Amino acid sequence: MPATILLAISLGDFIWLVIALFIMFSALSGVVLSLTWLERKVLGRLQLRLGPTRTGPMGLMQPVADALKLILKEDIIPASSEKALFWVAPIIVVISAFMIWVTIPGTQNAVIQNLDLGLFYIIAFSVVGILGLVLAGWGSANKYGTLGGLRAAAQLISYEIPIIMVAISMAMLAQSLDLREIVNGQDDYIYFLIQPLGLALFFIAGLAEVGRTPFDIYFAESEIVGGPFVEYSGAHWSVFFLAEYINTFAIAALTVILFFGGWSGPGLTGDWGIIYFLLKVYLVIMVIFWIRGTFPRLRIDQLMAFAWKVMVPMSFLTIVMTAVYQFYGWPAWSLTAMSTTGLVVVGIVIYKKMTAPSKLVAETRSRRAALEAQRRLPATGGGD
Repeated sequence: MPATILLAISLGDFIWLVIALFIMFSALSGVVLSLTWLERKVLGRLQLRLGPTRTGPMGLMQPVADALKLILKEDIIPASSEKALFWVAPIIVVISAFMIWVTIPGTQNAVIQNLDLGLFYIIAFSVVGILGLVLAGWGSANKYGTLGGLRAAAQLISYEIPIIMVAISMAMLAQSLDLREIVNGQDDYIYFLIQPLGLALFFIAGLAEVGRTPFDIYFAESEIVGGPFVEYSGAHWSVFFLAEYINTFAIAALTVILFFGGWSGPGLTGDWGIIYFLLKVYLVIMVIFWIRGTFPRLRIDQLMAFAWKVMVPMSFLTIVMTAVYQFYGWPAWSLTAMSTTGLVVVGIVIYKKMTAPSKLVAETRSRRAALEAQRRLPATGGGD
C-alpha cells in the first residue's frame, strides 16, 4: 500500500513537472517572438526608420511569419558532415538555454523548482551550451565553421569567469545561493547601490556570453562567413537563435535578480510582483538593444585582451572587496565607495587607452599643419 501511494505521488509530481516545463517552453517561445519584434522596432527608431509595419498591426505578426518561414525552409545537411554531431549540436545549445529557467523565479512562488544552490545550477548548466557550439562547427566539416566554434569556445570560456566571480560576490552579500534569498536580501537596499562595479562586469560579460554586439565576433559574417552556424539552414539554424534570445532574456533576468531587487517594488505584493520583474527585465533588454545600435564590433584580439586584462582581474577585485566588507563588518557605503572607485579608475584608463590613437593622429596633423604654415611664410631679410 505505501509503495502504491508513493508511486501515485511520484507519477503526479512527474505529470506536474512535464506540464510546467511545457508551459515554460511555450512562455519562453512567446518571449522570443516579442524580443525579435521589439529589437527590430528599437533598432528602427535608433536608425530613423520604422521597423516591421506590414504584417499585422504595427508589424506584430512579423515574428510569427519569420518563424513559419524558417520552419518551412529547406533543411540542408552537408554530405561530408558528421550527421550525429550535426543534429545533436543545436539540441544541446537550446536545452542548456532552456533548463536554466527551471530555477529562475519570477516571484517568490512563480518558479518551477526552487533550488538552494540555484545560482550554482544556473552557472553549471549555462556552460553546457559551449559544447554545442563547438560540436556545431566541428560536425559541419567546414573550416570556417570549425574556426567559428573555436572562437566561440575561447570567447565564452573567457567571459564565463567574470560572470562566476561576480555571482559569487553577490552570493557572499546575500549569504545564500538561493535566488529567492538573494532577492529577499535586498529589502534594505538593492545590491546595485553597493556593488556598481559588479553590475558593470556582470552585464558586459553577459553580453559576451550571449554573443550580442559588440561581442558578436564568433558568428560575424564579415569575419568568418557565419561562425559555427555557417552550414545550418531552416529549423536547425533557427534553434541556435532561439537559444540566443532565451539566453538574452535569462541574462537580463539574472541582472534584475542579483542587482535590482527582482520582483520587489512599491505597491505590489505576492504574485503581482511579476509585473515589476518583467518591467525591469524588459528595461535591461532595451539597454542591450540600444548597445547593439550604438557600438561597433570588437576585433578578436581586442575582445580577448579586454576579457583577460580587464574583466577577469576586476571580477577578482569584486570578490576581495566584498570579502573585506563582510569580514570587518563595515557599513554599506564603504563597499559602495570601493566599488565606485574601482569602476571610475578602470573607466578612465579604458577611455584614455581608446582615445590615445585619435589624440596621436590629431597631434601629428597639428604638427604637420604648423610645418606647412611655416614653409608658406614669406622670406624675410635684406632688401633695397
